[in-house]
Amino acid sequence: MFSVALALLVLIGYLATGIASGHVDWLALISDPTWSPVSGAFGALAMIYGSVVVCVLALVLAVPVGWAAAIALSEYLPPRLARALRLSVELLAAVPSIVYGLIGIMVIRPFVAGLGDVPGGDSLLAAGIVLAVMIMPTIVAVSVDALAAVPDRYREAAYSLGLTRREVIRSAVLPRARAGMRAGLLLGLARALGEAIAVFLVVGRADGRLPESLGEFFSSLVHPGQTLTTKLTGPEPMLAGTSGPHFAALCGLGILLLVLVAAATVWGTRRTSSQVTNRGLRAHQASAWMRIPRDRLATMLRLGALLLPGALLVGMLAILVTRGSSAFNPSFWFSSSAGAAGGGVRDQILGTLLLLATTALIALPLGYGAGVLIGTHASTKTARVLETLTVAVGGTPTILLGLAGYVLFSTTMGWGRSWLAGAIVLVPVVVPVIALTTAGRIRSMPCGLTESALALGLTRPQYIRSVVIPYTWPATLTGLLLGLARAAGETAPLIFTATVFFGAPALPTGIVDSPVQALPTHIFTLSQDSGAPEAVAQAWGSALVLVLITAALLSLAVALRNRFEGARWTT
Repeated sequence: MFSVALALLVLIGYLATGIASGHVDWLALISDPTWSPVSGAFGALAMIYGSVVVCVLALVLAVPVGWAAAIALSEYLPPRLARALRLSVELLAAVPSIVYGLIGIMVIRPFVAGLGDVPGGDSLLAAGIVLAVMIMPTIVAVSVDALAAVPDRYREAAYSLGLTRREVIRSAVLPRARAGMRAGLLLGLARALGEAIAVFLVVGRADGRLPESLGEFFSSLVHPGQTLTTKLTGPEPMLAGTSGPHFAALCGLGILLLVLVAAATVWGTRRTSSQVTNRGLRAHQASAWMRIPRDRLATMLRLGALLLPGALLVGMLAILVTRGSSAFNPSFWFSSSAGAAGGGVRDQILGTLLLLATTALIALPLGYGAGVLIGTHASTKTARVLETLTVAVGGTPTILLGLAGYVLFSTTMGWGRSWLAGAIVLVPVVVPVIALTTAGRIRSMPCGLTESALALGLTRPQYIRSVVIPYTWPATLTGLLLGLARAAGETAPLIFTATVFFGAPALPTGIVDSPVQALPTHIFTLSQDSGAPEAVAQAWGSALVLVLITAALLSLAVALRNRFEGARWTT
């Protein structure tokens, strides 16, 4: 947990220093919808409204589909087919956020423009749809791990009572998988609150738009808006300088965003009863004539939910293949870039792999240690506090991580642009995912395993080494993959700390003043020059390369995870 606490401490210290550099009227910040630096008005109510609406839309669209798909994968399909379909869902997590933003521009905005009869299509609804697609793979992957951790004896006992599959899942499986499935929801919410680049490209970034009636509320969904993250990602943080009321107000937005993430986490981790009562059985007996039709309907809906992730993956791949055909030329992979939009992406590939490998080496032990601490060592209340802090770090806008990393590493420590600084800044993106998936898996462990270990007289380190690690490793690997998939597409932190568009060697020779070129920032820079066909083609080709590399690594890791999933060895 030291890494999580340190990251949060550095971030809060950066924001607190900024707030101290100028006066912040907190009451006006949270209650006034007007944001006008020229007139000295800094009200964030419209941005808070935009963030809440976008995240609620994303959850409303993603959670039912994600949970239904997870139940279908875990409870309805044979293991081999379930693993293949699960891989297709996890491949969606490999799509970088910048690619989601580009697809949102090309597909979602025209859809919203036609739906609402508004020009452009930039809107809160477009941002909510893009975020829903982005967070659904996280919800599915973590929920499948939670469902798989429920011992089969509970299912067998429920089936022996004559319950249908739907009744078994509802009364015996879901109550015991609730904690892990909620962790998936929280991870999705954290990503939705912290996402900046994809939302920035489709939300419209219109200040001060706050509905005053129900009719205006529905109208606001299909019109441009603003969120806390898009305000922080825009040009204002650079124009505001490093002190004064404007900069202080922007730092206040960062504090508000952290508070929203923490509040959502406290709500999501509130104590609920997991006991199974016979209320559901009495209901089944009272309406016995509807049991079979309900079971068949539930089966159709849950299996149908698997079609949406597959369709999304096929659609995205079709767009990437059509627009990024240059990636099929081997010279594009193995030659360096030339000029503004020529050549290949060899140096960007090497820089991206270096950043991901370094981030994984640092984040895996830190995240696993945090997960074990939350799941085994901490009391219930302490675990809730630690989980809140962990999700708060995971939901932090990466633009804030980049700015804080720039101040700490590039300026204070004198590293300048450094690949190691970029990897360290990406660690807080990965560690919370590993920690929460590991902790959720530990909480789902059968009590019999722990009781048997204690009966044998195992010490705490022996118990963790012989019981906890073998049981939780598949979930930990899933968390690492999801975290790296997100880190692979992060752009904002690397722009400030680690990367340049051109001029850096393929691999650095040191740490200080040793930048690299990376695919995410390369794509982002090229996408800004939308008027040049060569730049657009280069951006889509680079996006396809990034997706293919991440998908290859993800497929290999999933194969290893499936090889050892469910193993019960002791050492």
